[in-house]
Amino acid sequence: MESAHAHRKDEHLALAEAEYRRQQPVSSLEQVRLIHQSLPEIKISDVSTTVRDAKFNFATPFYIEAMTGGSTRTGRINEQLAEAAKETGVAMAVGSQSVALKDPHAIETFTIARKVNPDGFIMANIGAGHTAQSAQQVVEMIGANALEVHVNVPQEVVMPEGDQNFLWLDNIIDIIQTVSVPVIIKEVGFGMDAATIKKLYDCGTKYVNLGGRSGTNFAVIENRRYRDKDFNYDFLYDWGQTTAESLLEAQSLKQKPTIFATGGIQNPLDILKAQILGAKAVGIAGHFLHTTLQDGTAGLVNEITHWQQQLTELYALVGARSADDLVNVPYVLSAELQNYKNQRKL
Repeated sequence: MESAHAHRKDEHLALAEAEYRRQQPVSSLEQVRLIHQSLPEIKISDVSTTVRDAKFNFATPFYIEAMTGGSTRTGRINEQLAEAAKETGVAMAVGSQSVALKDPHAIETFTIARKVNPDGFIMANIGAGHTAQSAQQVVEMIGANALEVHVNVPQEVVMPEGDQNFLWLDNIIDIIQTVSVPVIIKEVGFGMDAATIKKLYDCGTKYVNLGGRSGTNFAVIENRRYRDKDFNYDFLYDWGQTTAESLLEAQSLKQKPTIFATGGIQNPLDILKAQILGAKAVGIAGHFLHTTLQDGTAGLVNEITHWQQQLTELYALVGARSADDLVNVPYVLSAELQNYKNQRKL
């Protein structure tokens, strides 16, 4: 019989898919409109979408974002995701490994990713409340190339068994200084503002994933797990900044970490827009989970392969030979998003 922690992972998986089907998410990046140029003067064969970064040399600027692990069923999902990552050459992250620190039986649900994809770029994952020693342990557990340290205050508040201590900054500093691989501080879907990004930069953070609202919403998921109609948190369903808003927050800073983005990404155009707004790389979770559950590993491989081709074509459409050229792509914002930018004085 699996542990309560494993059962919670299964609940997260089922509720994430149920919410995806019910909501049919719309990306906040639809509020960004690119200006068409009729003469891009470029050959598609000249385009390279490779990410140029000393620590994250991804052949493709999008990756399979952290989703799951910790139970038999979620271990099978990690296996499928790792197979797709290996087949397509994209990076992937596993879900929070804190369960594996408590339950040795859960370890194999994460190590399966490395077993399936021994040469791939795989990111470990742990919460910001953990020690640097635990962070290094989850890195070594899967032979990770990088570590995501997730921050998730609204989720913990709504979760019946959630943490009550959110004094995390010292832990983050210790983890960054101790762990043997690059560290990404990652929000789980509530976005980040400029002040938070600056605070992380000032304490030595080199990589931040803004994790904006409009994708998988853990306030919704944890509230539905609780099922107490007299005591619920449905008023938090729109808490936080969207992915587009978070990218504008980051744009306003002269000095900042390297920015990654995730949250509600639905297609290659969303990836392009996120990059144009400043993201070095873009993670996809909910959409790829849905594809995997509906169409299996082969379906996910097929989708990622198509996205890789289409993103190259989109680069050509905006006249970009590489990501360095994306800064020159003109765009306009919706009235709502421009209003947000104006009120925030970004």
